[in-house]
Amino acid sequence: MQEDERCCGTGTCIIDADGRCWCGQQWNGRAMCWPERPATPPAASEPAHEDETPVPVAAPRGAPGRK
Repeated sequence: MQEDERCCGTGTCIIDADGRCWCGQQWNGRAMCWPERPATPPAASEPAHEDETPVPVAAPRGAPGRK
């Protein structure tokens, strides 16, 4: 078996035909690197279903503002 030049050096890389490793890194043509993050993060705390309502989390005892 021949060493893959795209391996990060750990010896555990499994790289598919598109240059994606199982760890999430992507071959950019020169080196393995992490893919760029999307410009806007996904909306937080959206209910998965219409009937689900986000539940507020209470502050721990002794926290400022809690009696």
